[in-house]
Order: sequence, then C-alpha cells, then structure tokens
Amino acid sequence: MQKNIYLIALLFSLVSCYTYQVKKPVELPVQGDEQAKRRAANSEATPVQMADGTAEMQAQRQQPGSAPAQPLPVNIQEKLAVGKNYRINVGGSSYKIIVDKWQGDSLVAHPVKRPETILKFHKDQIDSEKIAEKRFSQPIADIITVVAYVGIGVGIYAFIKGM
Repeated sequence: MQKNIYLIALLFSLVSCYTYQVKKPVELPVQGDEQAKRRAANSEATPVQMADGTAEMQAQRQQPGSAPAQPLPVNIQEKLAVGKNYRINVGGSSYKIIVDKWQGDSLVAHPVKRPETILKFHKDQIDSEKIAEKRFSQPIADIITVVAYVGIGVGIYAFIKGM
C-alpha cells in the first residue's frame, strides 16, 4: 500500500499544466465593402418584421461570386517572440526551443533542456502552420486540482477508518 501511494505521488509530480498549443490564424473577409464587414461582425441571426406582423429569422447568406474568408499571411518573425518557448517543425523534425534572437532572416534559439546548444534556422525552413507556443492549460490544472482533493479526502477517510 505504501509503495502505491509513493508511485501515485511521483506520477502527479511529473504532470505539467503547460501544453504546446497552435494559435489559430485570424481570418478576414475578402470583400472590402462596409456591408460585408457589418455582416461579419453580427454573425448571429436577427429577427426581421414581415408586412403581416410575423417575425422570421434572417438567414446569413453570402453574395454570389464572393469568396470565403481567407487567413492572413503569417509573419514568422512576429509569431516567434524572443524569450518564449515554442515547438516548431523544421525539415520534418520537431524541436522544442526557446527563442534567443533574430539575425536578419535567421532564427537563433536553443533547445529547452540544453541552453549551451545553439540552433539556427532560416525563416523559410520553419513550418509556419505548426508553430505551437507553450501555454498554461486551465482544464489540465483543474483536473489535477480535483484529483488532489479526492486523494486528500481518501487519505483522511483511510486515516479516520484506521483509528
């Protein structure tokens, strides 16, 4: 029983609330007119009064010939900020890095666990769609908290029952 408790405590100490998450690109409508911008801002359907007094929901329709929204082009130098942790894909390999600086079009970084190793990548080598930033994950933190409270409750119950 004692070994199981130590094993469980060890496993919980290895769990991290930080995960690597890919940011979703911002999309803008292709149409440049004000009506398209208002329609994008008011994405919810609104009721329209008909002549006979009944209310119907107005359907969100795109005008014929208009293209769907397209993602903005990604500037890798703006996306990779100095001093932050990222997971990037370069040439089919995945690297967990901390960005040191930009030298022209080259990224200078070091692996997360080895600050003495220096890595250099050209911005064209980095897959911009798979850049994942290390962020705090609230759902994982909530799960760890609930499990810790349940473990404390079980421990107190076992202590009281053993008396």
